Amino acid sequence: MRAFCLFVLLLAGPVAARSVTDSAGRVVEIPDEVQTVFAAGPTAAVLTYIVKPDTLPGWPRALRPEERTYIAAPYRDLPETGRLTGRGGEANLERVLSLRPDLIIDFGSVLDTYIDLADRVQEQTGIPYILVDGRFEATPDALRLVGDILGVPDRGETLAADVEDTFARIDAILSGIPEEDRPRVYLARGPDGLETGMKGSINTEIIERAGGRNVADDGGATRGLVNASMEQVIVANPDTIVTWDDTFYPGVFDDPLWAGIDAVQSGRVYLSPVEPFGWIDGPPSVNRMIGLIWMAGLLYPDQWTSDLRDDTRAFYRRYYHVDLDEDELDRLLEWTDGRPPR
Repeated sequence: MRAFCLFVLLLAGPVAARSVTDSAGRVVEIPDEVQTVFAAGPTAAVLTYIVKPDTLPGWPRALRPEERTYIAAPYRDLPETGRLTGRGGEANLERVLSLRPDLIIDFGSVLDTYIDLADRVQEQTGIPYILVDGRFEATPDALRLVGDILGVPDRGETLAADVEDTFARIDAILSGIPEEDRPRVYLARGPDGLETGMKGSINTEIIERAGGRNVADDGGATRGLVNASMEQVIVANPDTIVTWDDTFYPGVFDDPLWAGIDAVQSGRVYLSPVEPFGWIDGPPSVNRMIGLIWMAGLLYPDQWTSDLRDDTRAFYRRYYHVDLDEDELDRLLEWTDGRPPR
């Protein structure tokens, strides 16, 4: 019976009307009008919501109460769909088919593993599956591609141009600052602060893009997330630490193990907001753009002169489709003052 239901759903799938080439170079036939998108993971869900929210039938993980304020009202109560990629990829194909999407989008790596998954899922379900390059530097291209695919090319272009303007502002600042004079930054993840991202990892892209020198650097021998020892952090001796962990942050200033590190001694330990999505990571999607703006102001306050309050209000309106009132903005920015709401 289950096999028959899947067969019926396959027969009722969308009729392809045009071809697009995704970031992996795959030519995929998609409907002329895409009305429903299954996001393969959180990164794709954020991208889809930002570009055209009414195509999203659900979130890979249902929104938590504290996140809902920062999402437009029609999309706060969307159901949980699960995910096809990444840790906890629990969405099965029957669940995907039950949502009757016109398209599946994944946003992140376009390496062979993800190409194979996309091809396999597309073959098994009959649903076109698009891979979009999730590298931070490729964000403008991703916005243009998805804007075109979802039938809102003007919005994709507007957002892409906004990202390029931010990149250009940072590049102008960095052009006058030699590499050796740039801040030495450590990303502290987890309650003990000892999980971090190596230089070049997707988790630290905005630190490096903002002009910070990631102290977790072994010359490219290691990528991704690693567990550091306290001794390694002491030897690296960063002058700036960023974290979004509200357990690690308040304890680091009284912890004798961290007391001798320059960043702690100078008070340059910063707490990143996480609502509705992380400003640094969690997930590593377009949500990182507001984190890049915040990071540029932290690292180069004399050169990056715009007001974080104004920048945050504008970003949430432009990207998240919400107009924040003063209380909502205050509660969000309390994180940047080291006072996460409890």
